[in-house]
Amino acid sequence: MDLALSSPLFPSSATRGVNKIKPYSSMLIATQKVSTQKFFPCLAAVATQTAQAVEVAVESKKHELLRAIQDTQRGLVTTDNQRSSIEEALVSVEGYNKGAPLDLVKLDGTWRLQYTSASDVLILLEAAARVPFFQVGQIFQKFECKDQSSGGVVRNVVRWSVPPLLEEQEGATLLVSAKFSVVSVRNIYLQFEEINVQNIKISEELQALIAPAILPRSFLSLQILQYLRNFKAQIPVRDPGRQSVGGLYYLSYLDANMLLGRAVGGGGVFVFTKAQPLN
Repeated sequence: MDLALSSPLFPSSATRGVNKIKPYSSMLIATQKVSTQKFFPCLAAVATQTAQAVEVAVESKKHELLRAIQDTQRGLVTTDNQRSSIEEALVSVEGYNKGAPLDLVKLDGTWRLQYTSASDVLILLEAAARVPFFQVGQIFQKFECKDQSSGGVVRNVVRWSVPPLLEEQEGATLLVSAKFSVVSVRNIYLQFEEINVQNIKISEELQALIAPAILPRSFLSLQILQYLRNFKAQIPVRDPGRQSVGGLYYLSYLDANMLLGRAVGGGGVFVFTKAQPLN
């Protein structure tokens, strides 16, 4: 009777029934091992394909954004339709990075401004467009925070010139320095410290005027040239009643070659691409 009731699911207590189940159990375990080995590589392959698809989609959206801003002269010349298209492209890129913690290692380095709607920057660009003897060259943000965990230093760098007194485009440098601290997942707080004018590069015409090549250069003329070349003006930034002027800056997207930011409180948007380190 025991043999009649024996089955793989309900083995009897008889010795013969116990012996029968062992081969089945071994085969079941072996089958599970094979299935697991096949299952996890499949998961890894799917995850890799998904990551690659997301990367392709992000690069496509970034390309659309750069194409939308390419004819705007860094934001100086835009129509209503262009601003609408740019904002839509911005939001599309920002969606891929939303909520991710700020990576200070990626943020560290020099970023070149490609587009902005910030009025304080557009004023400079507009002045350069209206005033023939004033030029604005490249504009950068330089972050120094690689070895930090909660903040660092950021320097806004503006190359400008006054031809024919200074060299074209990069005759001088306007440097606005600030400390920043990470106050939330994507927000940093800026505390501006100093405005600096430096790296004066005198044009050949001005050098010839100060110290003509056909005449012996006097000690005074050489001193004037040396002073202009080494000129450096520092203006501390302070607001009465507060330690320093500051503001919130929302870094809405960051990867190895693009940085998007929004000045909190309607201060404008910024599109940067990674640049070579500044001296």
